[in-house]
Amino acid sequence: MNAEVQHRLDIARLILDARLAQTGWIETSLRQRLAVVTGLRHLIARNASYLSQSVGERPGRAEGETLALEVLPLADACRFLEREAEALLAPRRLGSKGRPLWLSGASAEIRREPLGVILVVAPSNYPLFLPGVQIVQALVAGNAILIKPAPGCVEPMRVLLGLLEDAGLPSGLCVLLDETVEAGREAIAAGIDKLVLTGSAETGRRVLADLAPHLTPAVMELSGNDAVFVLPGADLDLTAKALAYGLRLNGGATCIAPRRVFADRGCALELERRLTPLALSLPPVAVPERIRTQVASLLGEAEDAGCRLIGPRFRADEPRMSPVIVADAVPELGLLREDIFAPVLSLVPVAGEADALDAAAQCPYALGASIFGPEPMARSLAGRVRAGSVIVNDLIVPTADPRLPFGGQGISGFGTTRGAEGLLEMTVLKTITLRSGRFRPHYDSVTPDDTAMMLDYIAAAHGDGARWPAVKRLVMGLMERGRGMRQG
Repeated sequence: MNAEVQHRLDIARLILDARLAQTGWIETSLRQRLAVVTGLRHLIARNASYLSQSVGERPGRAEGETLALEVLPLADACRFLEREAEALLAPRRLGSKGRPLWLSGASAEIRREPLGVILVVAPSNYPLFLPGVQIVQALVAGNAILIKPAPGCVEPMRVLLGLLEDAGLPSGLCVLLDETVEAGREAIAAGIDKLVLTGSAETGRRVLADLAPHLTPAVMELSGNDAVFVLPGADLDLTAKALAYGLRLNGGATCIAPRRVFADRGCALELERRLTPLALSLPPVAVPERIRTQVASLLGEAEDAGCRLIGPRFRADEPRMSPVIVADAVPELGLLREDIFAPVLSLVPVAGEADALDAAAQCPYALGASIFGPEPMARSLAGRVRAGSVIVNDLIVPTADPRLPFGGQGISGFGTTRGAEGLLEMTVLKTITLRSGRFRPHYDSVTPDDTAMMLDYIAAAHGDGARWPAVKRLVMGLMERGRGMRQG
């Protein structure tokens, strides 16, 4: 037996073992599952430094920043589940309010049940926090988990699973696959019940092609090219500091980092003036060769279009890259249409909100957006921006609120992670309806009189004209029918 076949069989066995473990897991109470989450949160606090070290050094992160970016929000997500999961997952019973009259005697409830085995495909940019929340939510919902870490990111998942085991998670419920693409594809082929992917749009397309033959549902948290709108009256010092932070954070490798800044012409040059020294003071960061090649091509296109490049001259053959600001950019540039995991930001002068929205709409990505400006104007604009998440007078950090769902529009993906909606993504809906009494008119053969009564009922219940004649005919018809049944 060759190694490829053996690998496929090994993963199939892991999935089978996970299904067996999940059978026992769903027999435990939700409170028992949440006790594991509470234990995990306490262990995260006790081992915060160890968890942070397991992530390793990341380009663009200051020492200790992983604690704020990945460890703390993961603990907060656990606390959110401890507080909210019981109410969110409780069966929802429907009373008589709103029930159609013709369903008299029927009661119903809506349940959220576990899916089974969920495959989490983790990213490299936030290898602990993003998959960590998805794993904990899936477990609370009663599922078993397979985790396919990104290349070079096995260790934080290994440490997290060790803490889950110490917190009391039964063995076999969380299975760590190897980091290869083949491991994920083989798990899909062997049969999973849902996939949660955090990755690029191109990766999303390939994974969806693998899922399609099995009709396996998925949540796709894909990449972005986030817009920032700067309105008249915006605090330009605050805006410049925010943009510089977005350039620096995680070496530019954040899916909701600012990429396209649409600044009103009245403040665009002043914003550029205040942002430039902040950006130039940022240190260079390591950027993978594949991304450097992409950036070189896009910056060349921008120069050919007449844009001004602010920052040290970019060289694709150098492993480290300093931040680059592209001034006088236009929406048609590839820089404003592709996902870029590097410290590059484009400034686009616009003539008002309508012009900004039209320019932003030319990008197929719609993950996040930020707006800087007076609150009433910003709130109004936020309702018209196409994005899964919009932040006013800040960027990136507020999305870590454990109460908030996170997901994109356009080619930034579909489905939701985190928050209440992220927990419910880890479940499947089931409705249960109970009919009491013996009223079952639908069992009887339909007669012409029944057709007339149905027309009267529709007119009486939903008509917008003279309803009372229909009500009168319906009542008389029902009385006549009742007399006929008694005589029969």
